Amino acid sequence: MKTIQLKTNINCGGCVAKVTPALNETIGENNWQVDTQNPSKILTVSGTEVNKDEVIKAVKKAGFKAEEVN
Repeated sequence: MKTIQLKTNINCGGCVAKVTPALNETIGENNWQVDTQNPSKILTVSGTEVNKDEVIKAVKKAGFKAEEVN
């Protein structure tokens, strides 16, 4: 299983609700989570075939930003 982490601007429950359809469609339900308590708002994605570019594209489609964690 592969796991990636991305820094986002998804900062509240409402934001998570807004991005949920795009991420569920791209990654699958229960394969991702956002730590809104972390100052970097870390999106963690796990799965057998995780494509970082597709995840970033899905987040942007929902109106948010995502970038690699340094």
